[in-house]
Amino acid sequence: MAMSDSGASRLRRQLESGGFEAQLYVKQLSQQSDGDRDLQEHRQRIQALAEETAQNLKRNVYQNYRQFIETAREISYLESEMYQLSHLLTEQKSSLESIPLTLLPAAAAAAGAAAASGGEEGGGGPGGRDHLRGQVGFFPTPGVASRDSSGPGEEGKYRTLTTLLEKVEGCRHLLETPGKYLVYNGDLVEYEADHMAQLQRVHGFLMNDSLLVATWLPQRRGMYRYDALYPLDRLAVINVKDNPPMKDMFKLLMFPESRIFQAENAKIKREWLEVLEETKRALGEKRRRDQEEAAAPRGPPQVTSKTSNPFEDEEEKEPALPEVEEETVDLSMEWIQELPEDLDVCIAQRDFEGAVDLLDKLNIYLEDKPSPPPVKELRAKVDERVRQLTEVLMFELSPGRSLRGGPKATRRAVSQLIRLGQCTKACELFLRNRAAAVHTAIRQLRIEGATLLYIHKLCHVFFTSLLETAREFEIDFAGTDSGCYSAFVVWARSAMAMFVDAFSKQVFDSKESLSTAAECVKVAKEHCQQLGDIGLDLTFIIHALLVKDIQGALHSYKEIIIEATKHRNSEEMWRRMNLMTPEALGKLKEEMKSCGVSTFEQYTGDDCWVNLSYTVVAFTKQTMGFLEEALKLYFPELHMVLLESLVEIILVAVQHVDYSLRCEQDPEKKSFIRQNASFLYETVLPVVEKRFEEGVGKPAKQLQDLRNASRLIRVNPESTTSVV
Repeated sequence: MAMSDSGASRLRRQLESGGFEAQLYVKQLSQQSDGDRDLQEHRQRIQALAEETAQNLKRNVYQNYRQFIETAREISYLESEMYQLSHLLTEQKSSLESIPLTLLPAAAAAAGAAAASGGEEGGGGPGGRDHLRGQVGFFPTPGVASRDSSGPGEEGKYRTLTTLLEKVEGCRHLLETPGKYLVYNGDLVEYEADHMAQLQRVHGFLMNDSLLVATWLPQRRGMYRYDALYPLDRLAVINVKDNPPMKDMFKLLMFPESRIFQAENAKIKREWLEVLEETKRALGEKRRRDQEEAAAPRGPPQVTSKTSNPFEDEEEKEPALPEVEEETVDLSMEWIQELPEDLDVCIAQRDFEGAVDLLDKLNIYLEDKPSPPPVKELRAKVDERVRQLTEVLMFELSPGRSLRGGPKATRRAVSQLIRLGQCTKACELFLRNRAAAVHTAIRQLRIEGATLLYIHKLCHVFFTSLLETAREFEIDFAGTDSGCYSAFVVWARSAMAMFVDAFSKQVFDSKESLSTAAECVKVAKEHCQQLGDIGLDLTFIIHALLVKDIQGALHSYKEIIIEATKHRNSEEMWRRMNLMTPEALGKLKEEMKSCGVSTFEQYTGDDCWVNLSYTVVAFTKQTMGFLEEALKLYFPELHMVLLESLVEIILVAVQHVDYSLRCEQDPEKKSFIRQNASFLYETVLPVVEKRFEEGVGKPAKQLQDLRNASRLIRVNPESTTSVV
């Protein structure tokens, strides 16, 4: 039902008011509503308002995000210009600082000569002091001597790095890192790994501890944009064999990512490979030296000698010894020294279980032990490997990975994430992976010409996948937090919504017949009930998701029957049926028997005649067919919809018979009409009422009232009482 603008605005103001109370609102709505239909209509109005609000929110978020992107781009340009300005100021400052260093000897000589001259002339009079004061600009500024004492090489490297990185947008944080300097840089061309298609031009900046890759900005000459930064200790360099026309290439491996670059020529490629290996080797040696220095035992503290006092309490001499022992943790064992490297090897070889076993072994060893600086340093290194291992395991569960192998293929990564204490993340990624698998399976399912055949395949694929996922979830997350099970139930509902969407498009959107739709829904419900074997009952979910489509199908088919009945009524001549052949009469008897009309024999006569009109017989078959198909679709939420549709269909025939009895003047035809009315009221309506009660499980008062009202026509055919 469409909602008027005034009604929508009034409802919106009511829900947005500051004093809105949901419980009071629902209570008043329940008291004022007139049956289930009124509540459903109000629910639709609220749903429409919610969808409108969601669309407005999406529109505002998109607009704000676009403005944010534009603002960020402008800030990036301004930042680049500020870098350039800073670089110019730095160069000018360096130039000014180099002037006194260059001219200092000459200035000193001049000052000495002036002093000598002044001494001869006036003994250091005002003229000499004024001359020195005039040369004060040539003295070095504070800090220049100390900075130059570190060596011109490091200063030059730092300035070179600053000069180059100021041309790269988005890498300001690199300039703030102490001890970083440029080793090598040059232009490269990146290629796509699978098809070897050229991707983009890049510029590589090799620093003493990392490799920066920046992309060209074609609209800004000589400027780059930050693309990626790879630490050298996690970077593997592989020479790519020349295979014309692809040559002068090398590959960088950063698990699980890899990139291929092409140098300008073979010489530059060789330089890249050599300098990368040398820089990695130098970085490893430096860190090894730092580790050895940190792990080296310190000598005992110097204690000043004191005169022995025979009366001194011995207990006062001992308290420092236990504290020194508590602060000491033995990390000299070989497996501990090699633990970070062993973890790197396990991660590279995808030995996830071995990596987690090493971590457990270390945690058990360090349990209840103090944390002196060497232990903290070791834990920092191990934590970095744990982060890498977690990222690799999360990548294994990402939807972008291959979905072959079913849910069991995820068990390895899930179990190791749980051991690492990432149970919630493992649950989220597992369910996201399975959602992608279900979506892919449904999308790849071939749509057959026969709807029922497609639905059989769809139900088999979906419910089999759902059952396998539930069993694997029970195995992987047994004994974990119960919140994971709640997440699984939410996921199952979203997966069911995905299934119902594909189901409805094929069954209801294509306007299939009610019998086909009923058979398809029956198949889906049977598959859904099989999940009850593992304690997963999703029947109520599929009912809730299908109720709207089934209501529409029942309403459409009801209208078709009513229109057909009205058309037959308009051409009614109230004549007996002549089926012409015994075979046709036998077929009709079987059809009426299948409809539940067991007393149809008494209405048949000799020579293939039936003492009923064609309209009443056709109405009986069509109504009973509608009831049988509707009962296949039945669930409690559809009770009133089905009952009201059935009453509307029956009223069309009842009112037509009532009208014919009151209007017909021919006694013979009137007697025939009364015979058809008797068949309709005493045979058809009781059969409908009984079959409805059998299919639903409880009697229908509306059908009883309709049959009782029809009794007035049989008692007093001349009555003008309506059965409506």
